[in-house]
Amino acid sequence: MIIHQDRLFGKIKIKEPVILDLINSHNLQRLKGIDQAGYFEIYFPNTKYTRFEHSIGCYVLLKKFNAPIAEQIAGLIHDVSHSAFSHCIDYALQTGSEIEHDHQDNVFSQYILDSSIPKILKKYNFNIDYILNEKNFPLQETQLPDMCADRIDYSLRGLIVYGEISQKKAQSFLENLIVKNNKWVFKDLDAALEYSKLFYYLNKKYYSGVQTAAMFRTVGDYIKYALEKKYITYNNIYTTDQYVMDKINVNLKSDKNLEKLWRRMNDNKSFEENINNYDARVFCKSRIIDPLAIYKNEIKRLSFFKPSWKNILKQESRPKEYSIKFLY
Repeated sequence: MIIHQDRLFGKIKIKEPVILDLINSHNLQRLKGIDQAGYFEIYFPNTKYTRFEHSIGCYVLLKKFNAPIAEQIAGLIHDVSHSAFSHCIDYALQTGSEIEHDHQDNVFSQYILDSSIPKILKKYNFNIDYILNEKNFPLQETQLPDMCADRIDYSLRGLIVYGEISQKKAQSFLENLIVKNNKWVFKDLDAALEYSKLFYYLNKKYYSGVQTAAMFRTVGDYIKYALEKKYITYNNIYTTDQYVMDKINVNLKSDKNLEKLWRRMNDNKSFEENINNYDARVFCKSRIIDPLAIYKNEIKRLSFFKPSWKNILKQESRPKEYSIKFLY
């Protein structure tokens, strides 16, 4: 049994043997060294939390709402293919898209198949092909603007970590949720609107703001340059943030360009927006939700009950684009 103290769910006890084996695997443990946001600390101090914490959260959320054990497993392992610095890698490799942030998704199945996870699942008679098909698990993963366990956990967890709401407030949103026909539904329209506005705020300030764009670009440039110079290999990016930094940074004294890139990614005043004179056009994936809610015994999307939400959906569904000029 594992007793886990979670900042969203509080004290939790994990007893299921397959879940315990997965958590104790190298693949899940590695996520303790991967920052959820990439490299947020420079722009938003004291906001770090890991892909491991989020993965545990998805599992707990699905278990709390009585999802099948296979879906709980899918939630637990959904982020194991994230590289060091999370979505910053989409700005370093051509195998990912700045607009879609999809490198992790593109390599997910093969990464899982090459890991220790299939052996663990086979031990407990779970079919790996079934687990790898996200269409089997609509509570864990759906397309925007729908709600899913992934979005619910990272948004509520982020709001707590960033100091925007309390754990008690986050719990009140969870208590307002039910599952109907494999879909997340708010029991109260006001709660759906309040949560959606908070998600909108998260997107504007944290997920797709200019500071996040600068983080993605500077960290992406740093990793890309290190790969080109062979300071690290592709396989190295599937270790941890700290390992990658340490391996790259032994070259700082001998490589002035690397040292410049390192200073940029560690200086939140290293850039400005300048549409007429810029060094980089940076795209950020934009996220917005349109949850289902119950109002007057009807289950409809928030935008049905609140038509003004349609304008926000249209605006925030488009990727954000920034023109960034580096000051050195």
